[in-house]
Amino acid sequence: MDISLPVTLAVLAAALLHASWNVLLKSGGDKELETISIAVGSGVVGLAALPFFPVPAGASWPWLAGSAIVHILYFIFLAGAYRWGELSYTYPVMRGGGPMIVAMVGAVALGEILPFKETLGVLCICAGILAFASGRHDPRATGFAIGNAVVIATYTLIDGQGARASGAPVSYTLWFFAANGIVLLLYGVARGRRVALVGYFRTKWPRAVIGGTLAVGAYAIALWAMTRAPIALVAVLRETSVIFAALLSTVFLKEKMTRRRLLATGAVMVGLVALRI
Repeated sequence: MDISLPVTLAVLAAALLHASWNVLLKSGGDKELETISIAVGSGVVGLAALPFFPVPAGASWPWLAGSAIVHILYFIFLAGAYRWGELSYTYPVMRGGGPMIVAMVGAVALGEILPFKETLGVLCICAGILAFASGRHDPRATGFAIGNAVVIATYTLIDGQGARASGAPVSYTLWFFAANGIVLLLYGVARGRRVALVGYFRTKWPRAVIGGTLAVGAYAIALWAMTRAPIALVAVLRETSVIFAALLSTVFLKEKMTRRRLLATGAVMVGLVALRI
């Protein structure tokens, strides 16, 4: 099972969308409130679109429930990483570790063993992604980022199988974000932040809706791609979002683009060529 050029280009577009909503989150004030509000915004977008798409097959619902639970950890670790570290550091660590785990588990558990050329491309891209994470940083940022890499690998494998079982990957995505928005909202209330959340969402709902729309679009494209190509290849291509994140963080967050990160970009590009772009 190979990956075609149209699918590749679609996944790269998803990478840009994913980097964009993460830059939006990082630019916010209270990272926990911003994270929950974007999750709620994603849920609103998902609920609004549900009537226009078929219901996913019943076989995908256990995967959907498992993903919603795992994503609680994802958003907790995401908020922690962005609270203590720069986006240009934490984002590559989070996104770079996941594909390597996905590729190994995919080969062992799912039988998706990649040919040599594709394996070389995956290794080049992952090495480039991790090379973005240069310099000294708060160990709390590193801890949250590494923890989230494991979480990202976990939900990627869960949702890859769920999307395939659903028969309708876009519908699966919409139901996931609707469920996830509810779960994260309940988490915020349980944390005693109900009043703060209401006030935050009332004043910053455009950010939440924009961020939510970007998140839904990015993930819908990725899950659709996982039904047409090996999960490991889609996962690693999606994480080329670190290039977009580096560029966007330089422009909007005024973070530095170091020489090492420029070389890392080159490594990612070599990997993309190896994947037949």
